[in-house]
Amino acid sequence: MESATVLSISIAALVIGITAFSIYLSFGPPSVELNDPFEDHED
Repeated sequence: MESATVLSISIAALVIGITAFSIYLSFGPPSVELNDPFEDHED
């Protein structure tokens, strides 16, 4: 493989991995610990 192909696949895999991890933190089991500032200060 050419080095440009390997580099682009590596960058794409990194971006997809970061996106998947962010979705997991936002909607998965760790999301129980997150606070919603709008719910804390409703009038």
